[in-house]
Order: sequence, then C-alpha cells, then structure tokens
Amino acid sequence: MAVRILCINKAHGDHADPHTAILGWKNEATGETGKSSRDQIYLWLKNNNGVAYVVDEYGNRAFLYPRENMFGTRFVQTAADRVWTDNLLALQECA
Repeated sequence: MAVRILCINKAHGDHADPHTAILGWKNEATGETGKSSRDQIYLWLKNNNGVAYVVDEYGNRAFLYPRENMFGTRFVQTAADRVWTDNLLALQECA
C-alpha cells in the first residue's frame, strides 16, 4: 500500500519542533484517509514495507524513508534525486 502525505501538524504550528508531528495521508488507490504520528509512519515504513510520498507543486514525488539520528530518535524524511530534503515541513497544516 502506498499513501500520499498531504499535511502535517506540529506542536502549535511550529514546524521546526523535532519532537511532535502528525501526518495526514490519503491512499489514492482506495480513497482511505487518516492521520498518523511520526513514529507510526516510521514503524510502518521500516517494518511493513510501507510506501509514502509527497507531491510538490509540479507533480514531482519525493518518497519518505525511516531514519534515526545519532541519539536514536526515529523520524521520517523525504529524499529527492538521492538528496535528503525537508518536503514534509513545506506541507500545509492538517485541519
């Protein structure tokens, strides 16, 4: 299953907050929508062969990958053309 990440909620709208993130998504094949925490998405990508992506204003896809920093904090990040990017932080706030 693949999902498109549509929006993000960060603590009080602070997109630089590294601790809290809720991602809004849609399975474009089935129309199912939902919201999942950063950790839920991380685990789904890492352990369940999940596929998630964002689409920019030009229709280009950047896929999400599970990552960990040097302190063991789990997070997800997009990569475009083999370069780590911050496409998630550019998304609109989820309603």
